Amino acid sequence: MKQLKKVVAKILKYGTLVSTLGFIGATGIQIYARFFMDSAPSWTEEAARFFFIYAVSFAAGLAMKDGYYVHFDVFYNKMKERHQIVLKLLVAILTLILFLFLSAYSIYFVQVGIPEHSPSLNVPMAIAFGSMLLMGLGVSFFAFLNIIKNYKKLK
Repeated sequence: MKQLKKVVAKILKYGTLVSTLGFIGATGIQIYARFFMDSAPSWTEEAARFFFIYAVSFAAGLAMKDGYYVHFDVFYNKMKERHQIVLKLLVAILTLILFLFLSAYSIYFVQVGIPEHSPSLNVPMAIAFGSMLLMGLGVSFFAFLNIIKNYKKLK
């Protein structure tokens, strides 16, 4: 399981990096074109949007892995240690349920997006909608690992 965790984390990390660099590149082309060309290429705005969506989708799983989501520390720190673990377990279970639903329903959106094409890039919208599936699976995977970790702490 540790090897799978490392592989998934590495895929999400490199996906975030590539998507962010793509976003910066597309935005840089837009800025350059607005200052030094007659008009900016129409595809740069849409490409930047796609890259940004994927950067967030890749990074969401990493945020779940490393616990970078917002916490209410004021209440949490006043709890007993056992109650903190129970709360972490409950949050991980609810997160897993939510993102499994997201993943399941995003498959429908990907299917609907296959015949549709984006206006500027002319790529299937299934590519854009696939980001929801990616985010759902990434967060679900690490939420599941958090459930296992916190359940073991309870025993």
